[in-house]
Amino acid sequence: MPALGSLSAQTVTAPETEQLVFGDGKVHKVPTSHIRNFSIIAHIDHGKSTLADQLLIRTGTVADRDMQAQFLDGMDLERERGITIKLNQARMKYTASDGQLYALNLIDTPGHVDFSYEVSRSLAACEGCLLVVDASQGVEAQTLANVYLALENELEIIPVLNKIDLPGADPERVRREIEEVIGLDCSNAILVSAKQGIGIDETLEAVVARIPPPQDTTDQLTRALIFDSYYDSYKGVIVYFRVVDGELRRGDNIQLMNTRTDYQIDELGVLAPKPVPVDRLFAGEVGYIAASIKQVADARVGDTITLKKNPALTALPGYAEAAAMVYCGLFPTDADQYADLREALGKLQLNDAALQYEPEVSSAMGFGFRCGFLGLLHMEIVQERLEREYDLDLITTAPSVVYRCTTTAGEVVQIDNPSTMPDAAAREDIQEPYVRMEIITPSDYVGALMELSQQRRGEFVDMQFLTEARTTLVYNLPLAEVVGDFFDELKSRSRGYASMQYQVTGYRKNDLVRLDIKINNETVDPLATIVHRDNAYRVGKALTKRLKELLPRQQFKVPIQAAIGSRVVASEALSAIRKDVLAKCYGGDISRKKKLLKKQAKGKKRMKAIGNVEVPQEAFMAVLSMEKDGPSE
Repeated sequence: MPALGSLSAQTVTAPETEQLVFGDGKVHKVPTSHIRNFSIIAHIDHGKSTLADQLLIRTGTVADRDMQAQFLDGMDLERERGITIKLNQARMKYTASDGQLYALNLIDTPGHVDFSYEVSRSLAACEGCLLVVDASQGVEAQTLANVYLALENELEIIPVLNKIDLPGADPERVRREIEEVIGLDCSNAILVSAKQGIGIDETLEAVVARIPPPQDTTDQLTRALIFDSYYDSYKGVIVYFRVVDGELRRGDNIQLMNTRTDYQIDELGVLAPKPVPVDRLFAGEVGYIAASIKQVADARVGDTITLKKNPALTALPGYAEAAAMVYCGLFPTDADQYADLREALGKLQLNDAALQYEPEVSSAMGFGFRCGFLGLLHMEIVQERLEREYDLDLITTAPSVVYRCTTTAGEVVQIDNPSTMPDAAAREDIQEPYVRMEIITPSDYVGALMELSQQRRGEFVDMQFLTEARTTLVYNLPLAEVVGDFFDELKSRSRGYASMQYQVTGYRKNDLVRLDIKINNETVDPLATIVHRDNAYRVGKALTKRLKELLPRQQFKVPIQAAIGSRVVASEALSAIRKDVLAKCYGGDISRKKKLLKKQAKGKKRMKAIGNVEVPQEAFMAVLSMEKDGPSE
């Protein structure tokens, strides 16, 4: 994310009929009909960020000497993983083949399913998009998901076949695949190699010729769509927006329509891709504002900006609160780092409105936080950023989903922690979230992936052959079965060739139970988990067996049990250490030996009754990681 520091660029004012385009340190005026707002959508690793780099270079927006790979991906983590996590934007000036100057606003989007809401809002800020498909791999699961979002927003879609320089590239096959699977006309698809710089000029010409300009609605009441925001330590929250109707000026008093909060615009500008302040922005423009907003949660993605003195009557459609779907506990391995963890989570939340956290105390791991995330990738990224940027050493408990429980009193409660689940006698029913899972796989692996989906309580919905060699499988699956090791298993069983994407479809009643782990008849809350009754024995057996291997032996026999309420479903026993009390006896009367053995037996019985088994942290970590990965089938 570009830092908004001191700027040498001169503040400029545009006449109302014309807009601004920036580049090479100069300001150029263009009419609204010469603005193009577009996005690039693609499956992970299909070359979206590389294509964006080439567009920035070819238009002269970024000099060769300043260019680095994945230029718009500002985080080190984004470059390392080769994915876009945080949305970005850049404005380019381009002189087309007709000799006219155009303003091209590229809004870069995250490619992962966890961030689909951000993708949908950024697409709502555009009139068209480039659909990038790998010419060697073809249509993948997230290609379809993003195309559906683009179609919902009625965007002009330009197919781009990337990586045509690869030995395995087959553009004609992929062209047919896109037409058959998506129903998109690919007769004029652009053949590109972003790495080699092939087809970049054709792509820019297609953006100008085929993507429609924004409507000129400057005379209407002001409405602007927020499609991203981030926290700047000097200026507060910087909001990225698209002016849909009317205009915004520096110094305007604005109102955010969904959160009903008021601010004054301190700085208004555009990103080219460095920040350039301007005095006003009109309908169709994309830019940023700084207005002393304290935290990102106050400027939600999808909210509508309007003027306080003359507000719009209705907000722009599509706003939704970010809802956490996956929860887990984060605990510092060193108790002294608790305050540091709290401070780090607070700073991350300034930049990430979807991150939720609240304090949690565990008898096993001490003080920590219960955190909510959009999905597994979001959880991984937050954990990695905490460890890398704030130098923390963390234990992560097994991810769990949010269940809904109806109590006998008729109250509906949300359960994100198994230990808070009401007893069977106190609940009417329990519901869990379901997802619609789409898997695209080579046909050779269909059997293995159908078996995997059915093992995870999946309901078969549909199967379609995309081509002779590729198949789409559609299943309804419980989200709880997906957040474990489903993705790893999918990749393992398909030799890495299958791809998946899912969408939460709602909640369903199921026969779910809380599986408690008891050690020496004492329940250990942090090891509790919610499972389907049919899987309780398998999960319980795996957990008790693992604990038997990990727990240190005592001087008395220790039962390890997995129980549903008072009913034990799986059990193991940790045998006692035998201390030889007869070692000091050298022959003599046998009654002396019997007396010592009887005394030892009494002591062990008393020890078992009052003895407390300490569970070492290493055992907790091993069992929790096992819950994360799922017990072996």
